[in-house]
Amino acid sequence: MNKEEIIEALKIIVEPYTEEASALAHIDENTDFINDLKINSANLVDIVLDIEEKFNIEIDNDSMAKMLNVKATTEIIAQKLEANAG
Repeated sequence: MNKEEIIEALKIIVEPYTEEASALAHIDENTDFINDLKINSANLVDIVLDIEEKFNIEIDNDSMAKMLNVKATTEIIAQKLEANAG
């Protein structure tokens, strides 16, 4: 799964939690979940759980703490998918 596919999947996962539909429409690597999409920290936990379910991966607390923007999140998802594939 490439970066663009991960971002598209993230867009679908994040949609119910965002208050900024216009920012979501223009989501890219630089999008910050809290500042740009106005997602509160409690919902970030829900998003991580949804990501785990969607990609069939497990995200540890250290990784979860880093998942504040799209770039960091896609990198962590890619790492976990690669680890599972091996």
